Amino acid sequence: MTNKSDRSGSCALAGFALAAAIACTMQSASAHEANKRMADANALVSTDTTSRPAPQSTRRPVVRAEKGPYYVDFRARTAASWGHAFVWYGKTSERTVEVAGLTPAGDTLAYVLGHLTWVPSETGASYGDLDPEYLTASYRVYLNEADAKRVFAYIKKLQASSPVWNAETTNCTGFIGDIAEFMGLQVPYRWQRPENFVNRLKEMNGGRQMVRLSAE
Repeated sequence: MTNKSDRSGSCALAGFALAAAIACTMQSASAHEANKRMADANALVSTDTTSRPAPQSTRRPVVRAEKGPYYVDFRARTAASWGHAFVWYGKTSERTVEVAGLTPAGDTLAYVLGHLTWVPSETGASYGDLDPEYLTASYRVYLNEADAKRVFAYIKKLQASSPVWNAETTNCTGFIGDIAEFMGLQVPYRWQRPENFVNRLKEMNGGRQMVRLSAE
């Protein structure tokens, strides 16, 4: 005969077993639901990645400036008073440069007299033309070989035909202005400070770096 306490213990054990079974079932259902949600999410990501086009590069192509094997560099530098304008010219692959400009020959007296009349000139390199620390403006343009031969010949001809210097009429900005005009560049008002002249020359020509002479 089963006593009352045994029946109570059996009921308790049955209750615990039922509760454990329910909990196990709920846990299994939750795990199944979680796995299902994870699978759905993975499928969505996979589909989205497949259908979405690859991002296009936003980097713009590099535009390289066109350059030739020869150059003329219009330059200005500091001087004792007004400044000086001149040109470098040569071949880009060589360190040696040619220098041409128009200055009064001699010392300070020649410079002073040159504001009153014409004085003998020099048309090669002058003091400071090769020193970068004196440079105040520069505008370099490039040429192909055929055009360079014509321009360089013109520069030498201009040097040979410029025997005098005058501050008002036959000066350094006028000299390099003749070279720029021969090359087909737009030339600013010539009677201004060398630094302003070179900067304005570059501005008027849009800073272009390659110059081609006409076929004539």
